[in-house]
Amino acid sequence: MLYRRGQVWWYRFKFAGRLFQESTKSTSKEVARRAEVKRRRDLEEGYHGLRKREAPQTLRMAAEAWLESKEPTLAPKSHLIEKTNLGHLLPVLGQHLLTDLNATHVSRYQQHRLKEKAAPKTVNLEVGTLRAILRRHRLWATIQPDIRMLPVPDQVGKALSQKEEKKLLDACADSRSRCLLPAVLLALNTGMRYSELRLLPWSQVDLTRRTVCVGKSKTEAGAGRTIPLNDRATKSLQFWAEQFPDLKPEHFVFPSERYGAAGNDFEPCVHDTDPMKPINSWKESWESAKERANVTVRFHDLRHTCVTRMLEGGVPLSVVASILGWSAATTARMAKRYGHIGQIAQRQAVGVLDKTGGRRKKRKQNRQDSANRSGALSGTQNGRRETDTHARETP
Repeated sequence: MLYRRGQVWWYRFKFAGRLFQESTKSTSKEVARRAEVKRRRDLEEGYHGLRKREAPQTLRMAAEAWLESKEPTLAPKSHLIEKTNLGHLLPVLGQHLLTDLNATHVSRYQQHRLKEKAAPKTVNLEVGTLRAILRRHRLWATIQPDIRMLPVPDQVGKALSQKEEKKLLDACADSRSRCLLPAVLLALNTGMRYSELRLLPWSQVDLTRRTVCVGKSKTEAGAGRTIPLNDRATKSLQFWAEQFPDLKPEHFVFPSERYGAAGNDFEPCVHDTDPMKPINSWKESWESAKERANVTVRFHDLRHTCVTRMLEGGVPLSVVASILGWSAATTARMAKRYGHIGQIAQRQAVGVLDKTGGRRKKRKQNRQDSANRSGALSGTQNGRRETDTHARETP
């Protein structure tokens, strides 16, 4: 049954004992009639389990539809990553029909990307995108048993030595980017990730209680965690806050700003500061500082350094996990990956064995000495008894 509400046509009918009353969003009665017929047909086919026949699709066609469907649910950065992955997949596999793709195609793609010097982890991410597309069309399960992901080394990163840290901090202090030094200091003393620092607002920093609360994080366990600030981090943030007289809670700790040179002496200056917008990236200033310091390090290695120093200082693993935002299921694995225990701590550890062995040897020697003294005393007493007996028996 068709009827009109205002200028828009609606249809109403019963199917399987249920009333369907829906708008066609159209002012045309003919369009509304065809919409009602199509809706009835869809319900009937769904009720009887009849699948519609679909035209064969190439990977390129399926990928475009999949990426479009994922856009509302994926974070902008995740959407960009998937788009980048497809940028590598489609030139090689895009012309193949979905139903023709098999494990051999995937294996050849992996070899092709490795020859292009792509990292194994990057290749695995790209194959993961292909897997998501095939899963959507119920085709992945048939080829999954024959596919192997590339092995990825888990031991990555490094912990800075004290000497490397000093050289790096001196180079950051000389950078035109005034926010680089406080950002690096905060990363070293809290273990916060790059994105957690970049998107940190002042409302999540409490200099009175000396804490910082992490907002969005890479993991569910890391989001919302509260990190205490040590003296070094607190002083750095206090000094940084003084640079913004009109500071408000909703402002970002590291705002977007541009740097230039002023005057005949080309003194570094800051302009176009927007506290409502986070800094886009430290990449250029960070790379320059590393080059001046002659230190090979990633920004994420500051987190490695923080973990290593806490573990070397005797901080319990559970406490380190709460500060870093590790889940209970991954704490042991993350400690192995991030905790680069240095030679000093290792030497102190094996030194404990010397002390333990020395005490054990000393206790053994003491027992031996005690036994010797007891034996000597017993021999003297026996000698005295024999002398007394001999004296009594002599007339």
